[in-house]
Amino acid sequence: MPNTLDFEYILTPKGIMPNCRLTLDSNGVIQGISESTQKAKDGFFALPGMPNAHSHAFQRALAGFGEQRQGQDSFWSWREAMYRVANRIMPDDLLTIASKAYDEMLLAGFTSVAEFHYLHHWPDGKPTFAMAEAVLEAAQSSGIRLVFLPVLYQQGGFDRPAKPEQGRFVHQKLDDYLHLLQRLKHVQVGIAPHSLRAVPMSDLTRLLEGVTDVLGQDFPIHIHISEQVAEVEQCVERYSRTPIWCLSDSVDLDERWSLVHATHATPEELRLVRRVSAEVVLCPLTEAYLGDGIFPTVEYFDFGGRPAVGSDSNVRIDAMSELRWMEYSQRLKNRGRAQLANEYGVGSRLWSSAVAGGARCLRQSVAGVSPGQYADLVVLNKDAAPLLGVGPAQLMDAWLVAGDRHCIDQVFVGGRQRVKDGRLIKPSTKSADFSATMARLHQ
Repeated sequence: MPNTLDFEYILTPKGIMPNCRLTLDSNGVIQGISESTQKAKDGFFALPGMPNAHSHAFQRALAGFGEQRQGQDSFWSWREAMYRVANRIMPDDLLTIASKAYDEMLLAGFTSVAEFHYLHHWPDGKPTFAMAEAVLEAAQSSGIRLVFLPVLYQQGGFDRPAKPEQGRFVHQKLDDYLHLLQRLKHVQVGIAPHSLRAVPMSDLTRLLEGVTDVLGQDFPIHIHISEQVAEVEQCVERYSRTPIWCLSDSVDLDERWSLVHATHATPEELRLVRRVSAEVVLCPLTEAYLGDGIFPTVEYFDFGGRPAVGSDSNVRIDAMSELRWMEYSQRLKNRGRAQLANEYGVGSRLWSSAVAGGARCLRQSVAGVSPGQYADLVVLNKDAAPLLGVGPAQLMDAWLVAGDRHCIDQVFVGGRQRVKDGRLIKPSTKSADFSATMARLHQ
């Protein structure tokens, strides 16, 4: 691993800087930024790698499936296609699928990932650690930075038992879940109560007390919430409160909490989220793919919020495309342009704010190109067609409106190069193996 990296431009929390050298320590942490004496020997325009704040790696196997219309198709009918795949995947399959997903994340500008993992059991419901091991091995092989979030799943809906097809997800006893956490303490781990429909609110306090005994006080907590209108309606019917208010009634929300989707949160709930310093994670590509709805991002920005982003279902993996959908959905909703822009544009603002938000969600030192942060870097290709002839001040805007992951030339994780000339230096899985796995799962 080199101890210095030199770029023509870098995007820092203070803005764009020309002709810069990054000095790294042996762990790949940035120690200083200075003027370069070997201009651009390591690339054109370097920016912080994007933390992927929400991923279900196994769902990469669903790309192209579940799209046939079946009556009034929705998120709820899509889940049936997801269950069919989930109940066929074995550890070797998951290793191949997750490796493919993580390789694609690196190519797409994601340098770290929060893996929201809920395939805990064999298809017959017996527990196994092999599925978790497959994910851990895939992340290590690809070189992506991982935060592992085992999911607690206890019921199939508000006061409803889990369905047979959900059996691989469910921990009947909290002690079994805590035992899983104990086995994972050698990696960075947090927790993920799946949702209020899958974990009774009465169990949340007991969960947090048990996890604190295992992990201590400082760990990330992620939860799906307010993703679907039906979910909100069912929560109100059961508790007479909308989901985020219910969650706040049950636990002490704080900066450890990341609320995934929050699509149908009320303005008052979003003000609450900001007041307690919790985070929101948006997954615009997946939210569109599933027909969830449109998060009120403009209003959330007005409240001072800066959401993180995640690739979620992983049917399309592209960090900048997540930000494009974040912006464009607001343009469509409000029938206006540059909804999330400031006087300097929209691309740099959205990328930098999502990086900072993602770092808080993952509780990692990946918040930007600055001393004390890991050298997790994405380097753009100055010869990519959408960027040709564009000056540095407009480069991120050009990438947002006209480019995609193919504009990325290099990727570094902790100073180690993982992508060169737009290609993985060492792919963690072969395309032929992934193709064979997909064919077998969907036969």
